[in-house]
Amino acid sequence: MSTGISPLAPTDVPDMPEIAGVRLATAAAGIRYKGRTDVLLALLDKGTTVAGVFTKSKCPSAPVEWCRAQLKGGRARALVVNSGNANAFTGKTGRQATKLTADVAAKAAGCKASDIYLASTGVIGEPLDATKFNGVLETLARDAAPDRWMDAARAIMTTDTFPKVATARVKLGKATVTINGIAKGAGMIAPDMATMLSFVFTDAPIAATALQSLLKNGVEDTFNAVTIDSDTSTSDTLLAFATGDASARGAPKITRASDPRLKAFAKAFHGVLADLAEQVARDGEGARKLVEVIVEGAMSKTSARRIAKSIANSPLVKTAIAGEDANWGRVVMAVGKAGEPADRDKLSIYFNGIRVAKSGARDPSYDEAEVSKAMKNDKIQIKTTLGLGKGRDRVLTCDLTKEYVAINGDYRS
Repeated sequence: MSTGISPLAPTDVPDMPEIAGVRLATAAAGIRYKGRTDVLLALLDKGTTVAGVFTKSKCPSAPVEWCRAQLKGGRARALVVNSGNANAFTGKTGRQATKLTADVAAKAAGCKASDIYLASTGVIGEPLDATKFNGVLETLARDAAPDRWMDAARAIMTTDTFPKVATARVKLGKATVTINGIAKGAGMIAPDMATMLSFVFTDAPIAATALQSLLKNGVEDTFNAVTIDSDTSTSDTLLAFATGDASARGAPKITRASDPRLKAFAKAFHGVLADLAEQVARDGEGARKLVEVIVEGAMSKTSARRIAKSIANSPLVKTAIAGEDANWGRVVMAVGKAGEPADRDKLSIYFNGIRVAKSGARDPSYDEAEVSKAMKNDKIQIKTTLGLGKGRDRVLTCDLTKEYVAINGDYRS
């Protein structure tokens, strides 16, 4: 974990309210580092539904495979997350570790192993000693409390510099329901489903199928629109849990995502995902600037997304931002290499609202001093207009600094 907090960390951290049906506890199990909290247990009331989206990596971690297998049941009683070891690329040993962890957690929670969900983050390729959970999870189950959200967010951190939390409250029927989310992620970030690790909880009574639809739709323009370094993790996991406890207060049971009563909730749910996703971008390893890439006038939204990611993932663009250099030539390069329809002579480029290039050439009114001043901001917007159609998209990233190299040069050691 980094010793200094990112300068882009949010200054306004919300108070995380309790959610009926969720209790949390954390501990230091010695998974990789001594004297550091590295395991989270979330206990969930009976009847809790679950949804999940996972990495599309062809080399997924053992916990990802475990969760995919359990998800068809649609029910959950507990979540166990460890940091320090990803339990990925660990073969038969990794699968045995997930089974042992689930068995230990099930005994502690008083449920079946199939109701346990697992996630791991950290070093890839090192065996996870799941025997370290013996006794620890039992103690956590006994000590779990509903108000330990910040502890939970800290327990799942690796190279993160600050815990990532978000919350929202919204009316559902006659009841006010709560949505809380936590996330971790700072490097190896280019989600192709959800995010590194993120967990969202609500007391709304929502069926698993409806929750799955909300989650799948929600990630597309939030977590899937964030990239730090273009590398999709083996462990990307986003799970959502709905305890249903708000039904006792008048919240209607929702069985379809298209239910009109879910409209306000869906908006709030999306807002929590978006908040967490931006925090991930703000905590990119070594980041000093948050970068918003907007592409307009593309042939389609899909085309705009591909071009935006080409810009956002370009090391040359990202290092120029780090150096506070409005080098639009690198943006032109990234647009051209994306493999999407583009016309050089219709291209315009803006940095923080200042047009630097127009119709395929430097803008006639370009003012170096004005642009240089704008590039010193801690948030940089790069907007590219293609002039070809109505496709638009937005991607978040960060700059690429020397500290990113330092963090990843000795991550394993």
